Amino acid sequence: MTNPKNAANPATRRTRWITLVAAGAAVASLAAGALPASAAERAPAPVTAAPHGPQAPDTAELARLMAPGDTASGTLVRLGGSGVRWTGATGPLSQDPAANFRIGSITKLFTSTLVLQLIGEGRFTIDTPVQEILPGTLPAHWKPITVGQLMSHTSGLELPCVGFVKGDAPTPEQVISHWTDPKCAAPRYPVLTQQYNGANYFLLGMVIEKATGHSYADEVQRRIARPLGLRRTYSPEAGDRSLPGPVLADPSEIDPWAWSEGGMVSNAPDLERFMTALLRGRLLRPAEQRQLFTMPALSEGVKNRDRFSMAGLMRYEIGGTVVWGKTGSMGRTTSGVFATEHGARTVVYSLVPATGNHDLLREHIGKLVGAAL
Repeated sequence: MTNPKNAANPATRRTRWITLVAAGAAVASLAAGALPASAAERAPAPVTAAPHGPQAPDTAELARLMAPGDTASGTLVRLGGSGVRWTGATGPLSQDPAANFRIGSITKLFTSTLVLQLIGEGRFTIDTPVQEILPGTLPAHWKPITVGQLMSHTSGLELPCVGFVKGDAPTPEQVISHWTDPKCAAPRYPVLTQQYNGANYFLLGMVIEKATGHSYADEVQRRIARPLGLRRTYSPEAGDRSLPGPVLADPSEIDPWAWSEGGMVSNAPDLERFMTALLRGRLLRPAEQRQLFTMPALSEGVKNRDRFSMAGLMRYEIGGTVVWGKTGSMGRTTSGVFATEHGARTVVYSLVPATGNHDLLREHIGKLVGAAL
């Protein structure tokens, strides 16, 4: 769905409020009240699977994991790839396979794709310091932070030293000031490990706008959504709290405060198409395509946390199969899109957590993706 408001000039952007959380650890609070019995007992929607192609997914295990319970009150799963088509939804979620939802930090994949396209066009390099593109944005005494370090979460940026005020709505520049305030310490050097930080992707959104002269939302449409026919995928204009129907699970109004870090809207078919196109090389030139799967040295030795490629894709190995993708949370839903390296198998999920135990939810999602493969 193309929102005509997305063409707004960057200078006219209204303010945004940002909450930054660890990847995979964000679980939206649930609305009070028990689910109606009919929702709790609803079975997965009918599914279809082609008879040929890669190893068939374990649909029986998927159905078991998708049943409403103590971990998730409802789940959508969409599988795609060579010879595989499977869709199911349980619990209070819409049975429309094209229902819309806020994708949270999955937005970062669109942001890094835009950045890699600009690198391929020679606008800047992966080693260009962000200080050269956005002069005056970071303190002069900070050491250079490169575009590649922002994408791969190896910038050295840690937690902000200035707290955010709930309900406030800072611009992207004001968001970054929570790290650059004079009372804040500079990032630690040398950088010793990956540290997931949404501030990296706010800076990248600003880089995209500075390099192109267009709004982030407009570049998403021009470079990704329209070429791929993603009719339900867009970055809302600041202040546009609406979510067009059909809505997957959460119709409540939410300000798109997260912008290039986590503010986009999409649906399962669009995310599947985007991920397939990205991993099969339809969006990037060969040199930039390699960055999707190149793991920075600082990702080695990272334990009990997510690992990210140079392009910001999460890398997991499940049952001996390596998958790449991204998770995201916004409103009531926690979502993700993952695929094998060349897109032979893709899985999109979105669920309503019924637990605040992040480790339990993480384990559940791992089993869900594993059954899909």
